[in-house]
Amino acid sequence: MKLPRYKYFLALIDFVIVLLTFYEARFLAINLFGKLHSTNLPNFYGVSYNFIFSTFLLSIAFLFIFQNNYLYKINIFLSQASHLVSIIRSTFYGAIILIIVSFAFKISTVISSRTIVIVFIFMLVLNLVVIRLLLLPYFYLRYSSVKPRRKNLIIIGAGKAGKLLGTKVHFEKLHGLNLIGFLDDNLEEGKEVFLNYIVLGKPQNIISICTEHNVGEIIVSIDNITHDRLIEIIEMCNKTNAIVRVNSELFKAVSDNFTTETFSDINAIEISPRISSNINLILKRSFDLIGASLGLLILSPIFILIAVLIKFSSSGPVFFSQIRIGKNGKPFKFYKFRSMTISDETDLERKEKMIRFMKTSEVIGSAKIINEVRITGIGKFLRKTSIDELPQLFNVIKGDMSLVGPRPCLEYEYKNYDEWHKKRVSVLPGCTGLWQVSGRSSVAFNDSVIMDIYYVNNMSPWLDLQLILKTIPVMIFGRGGK
Repeated sequence: MKLPRYKYFLALIDFVIVLLTFYEARFLAINLFGKLHSTNLPNFYGVSYNFIFSTFLLSIAFLFIFQNNYLYKINIFLSQASHLVSIIRSTFYGAIILIIVSFAFKISTVISSRTIVIVFIFMLVLNLVVIRLLLLPYFYLRYSSVKPRRKNLIIIGAGKAGKLLGTKVHFEKLHGLNLIGFLDDNLEEGKEVFLNYIVLGKPQNIISICTEHNVGEIIVSIDNITHDRLIEIIEMCNKTNAIVRVNSELFKAVSDNFTTETFSDINAIEISPRISSNINLILKRSFDLIGASLGLLILSPIFILIAVLIKFSSSGPVFFSQIRIGKNGKPFKFYKFRSMTISDETDLERKEKMIRFMKTSEVIGSAKIINEVRITGIGKFLRKTSIDELPQLFNVIKGDMSLVGPRPCLEYEYKNYDEWHKKRVSVLPGCTGLWQVSGRSSVAFNDSVIMDIYYVNNMSPWLDLQLILKTIPVMIFGRGGK
């Protein structure tokens, strides 16, 4: 995965901080409060193996919590106020999970009293504030100000947006970046953009230019560009070894709904691909199988109740199946709870509206075009809360879908996709995803595709966990459902 090295470094530091804080809290509990009593469990120099193993796993869990609270975003890391808020919020969530896990699995050696929990929380906040808030940003800024170690940056786009970004990088010395020039379709090579920064060539020459100038970062910042051309440029950039970011109004749907990294006040959304990591894909599939299996087991009483309600509220089968398009355009049978009355007629009106909506970006009430007349009484509730989607857990077990990913489209939708839209089918479709937690049916079509493409390029267990956690309140409160 083409992540900046500072993120790995921060994750390692955080792991050590959390792990040592467990031992710090244990030491204080024994010596100051007398709250931890010796046991006959096998131990290593007085520390039980149960404690060592449990705290190791819990420390890893804290890294997911930190990631979910944006502690690895550079703009949060370098902002004291936002950094402090994220630390406190992360510690609060971590403490809740610590208590739940400890009681659920009887890990009495980790929290044997409320005193130990309070000591751990207090010391963790203190340690994170001292190390993360006060020390690390100072050393990071000092390190990044050394010019020989700064990353070479190219900005694609020498228009108003590109110039503004370049000016900020030059005068504000942003995040250890060394601007070396611009690429632009409309300006000749060698033309000066501002000060001594010139056009180094065209975007199609990005690979050779990055190799020649040892480029470590690329920011695409172009005024008045089409979706097709922007995605084409991003694809070319992703063939290099550089980190790729995008500053574009076309990606506004992402920055509006998710905290993204900024350069001064300019959003720069990372769009570097990570799906090539075999370990990442193995982790994702393992997570899917475990999550879907547990979901089916826990939700089985709800499945039975819903099946009874559907059967008695209207005639027809409990489940609704349909052919959808999966990874790489492969069709598969898609399952849902039936929420509409049975009809032999083809819904041509819906099909025409959807195609027009896709082609013209015309807003027709919402991005989820349905025949509301056919929705049953129980179906309204199922659709509002997305409970009708739960049978897709069977699709996850079968390997047709993932818990998180782009939504699977219908066959006629796929046939009417523009070429850039098809980027969303390069991974397994998901039960939930970026656009579903950002408004579901109220998200415009092109914005939903942009968010899917963002997910495809940023796919990771970290992001999947965030989206699953965000999906729960969306389902409970029925936001955007229709």
